[in-house]
Amino acid sequence: MNAAALTQHPRHWANVAPARAAVVFGGSGEIITYAQLSERSDRCAQLLRKLGLSRGAHVALLIENHPRFLEIAWAAHNTGLYFTPISWRFHIDEIAFILGDCGARVLFLSVQQAAMIGALRERVPGLQYILIDGDGRDCLDYQAEIARCPAVPVDDEARGSDMVYSSGSTGRPKGVKQKLPDGGIDRPGKLFSVYAQRYGWGPDTVYLMPAPLYHSGPLRFSMTMQHVGATLIVMERFDAHEALVLCERYRVTDAHWVPTMLVRILKLPAAERAAFDHSHLVRVIHGAGPCAPEVKRAMIDWLGPILEESYGGTEGNGLTMINSIEWLAHPGSVGRPFVGSIQILDEQGNELPVGERGLVYFSGGPQFEYHGNPDKTREAYDAQGRSTLGDIGYLDVEGYLYLTDRRNHLIITGGVNVFPQEIENVLIMHPQVLDVAVFGLPDVEMGEIIQAVVQPRDMSMAGPALERELIDYCRTHLARYKAPRSIDFRALLPRHDTGKIYTRQIREEYLARDAAARGEPGGP
Repeated sequence: MNAAALTQHPRHWANVAPARAAVVFGGSGEIITYAQLSERSDRCAQLLRKLGLSRGAHVALLIENHPRFLEIAWAAHNTGLYFTPISWRFHIDEIAFILGDCGARVLFLSVQQAAMIGALRERVPGLQYILIDGDGRDCLDYQAEIARCPAVPVDDEARGSDMVYSSGSTGRPKGVKQKLPDGGIDRPGKLFSVYAQRYGWGPDTVYLMPAPLYHSGPLRFSMTMQHVGATLIVMERFDAHEALVLCERYRVTDAHWVPTMLVRILKLPAAERAAFDHSHLVRVIHGAGPCAPEVKRAMIDWLGPILEESYGGTEGNGLTMINSIEWLAHPGSVGRPFVGSIQILDEQGNELPVGERGLVYFSGGPQFEYHGNPDKTREAYDAQGRSTLGDIGYLDVEGYLYLTDRRNHLIITGGVNVFPQEIENVLIMHPQVLDVAVFGLPDVEMGEIIQAVVQPRDMSMAGPALERELIDYCRTHLARYKAPRSIDFRALLPRHDTGKIYTRQIREEYLARDAAARGEPGGP
């Protein structure tokens, strides 16, 4: 794709290809054309100005994967606002915290979330509520309001920015904020321009997005698709079989599957996968979490060398990328930097040599801050201005990055460092395992012991026999000291739709249970 094509916007595509599908919803089949997307986002922008929101003001979206989601995001983008999408799966207290912390003046929400309005009004007074697909409950009726607004751009268009909050897996959710960009509304962000140039995305691209739009990656990838005039296929919720059906039905060229989705797809019956026509699939994009090398190799064996992996964060401070051919030569790597450069540092800030594990830092990339949290922002940067996401990894001699775990996940058992991700990568490949979380628990003798919690494919198989089988499986593939001391089973593990598991939440349940057993404060 040439550089000029990257400076486009949905309004451009509404002019040159008004009937082209900007987005198709896989479940309902609803199609929104570029003409409709442009018109509705202009009307919504007018509504935002009518409500007194000027550049730098803040709105929030508490919406599932819904036909109105992206038009509201574009309206905020076009009016110079910060917009915060919130996971409707969060607890009401987390949602209220984010609304108060980000300073939102308007909350867009759907009927699906309308039951929360009463509780939110108590916790976050003074917020304007707009119901996008209904009326009542003392909310503005979105459909009626935008119908009264002109379908023309606002006079003072300016480029806005998302401000996405972390999932809260290490404490309170943190809002990742970047300075509002200068310039026009017709450019994707720096990182996503890199993607578009690398992959040549444009009007012929058909992109499957099965992940929730309230997460930073799916939101930014989706808006990038509409910058370049592609057709976006959105799944209301992920289902492995249905994802393959949609790929075939719409002749998807690019599929966006996080590692958990790859596992679900691979564990479909072989005949089901074999019936899938993937001849039109040019690439599979994955990231948002660690992918076990065996999972990735199995996907490449099935689909061919079309997997493209990237590593970065909501913070947008850097980006690595790797294609399948590179990965086969450097198995387990997440690639080399495309935005920013990488240094591996020890806890004292000293740069480590090739092959040694330490904290991964980016330098030379975009700057960010954690909104309203200067302490957390300072913790993310060192004295030289390099920033970290808290991941541990190492570089090889060719500059390829390998991630081993997160700093706050490290288990120290018997004085030895153990990285849970390594154990999870082994367990997930066992045919009876559908999902897994590994973490450390306090132990008087060892410091910490290794605990695993597994979601089996068949809950009726859960029990001592499967536990012994899985521990033996770990001992076959890992050093014996890395095998879990015990394995528990659950029908479902708490995992974010983007693939990140809430390990801290599970671990805290165990700590509370043990405290209660000892009669200590903090137990239930």
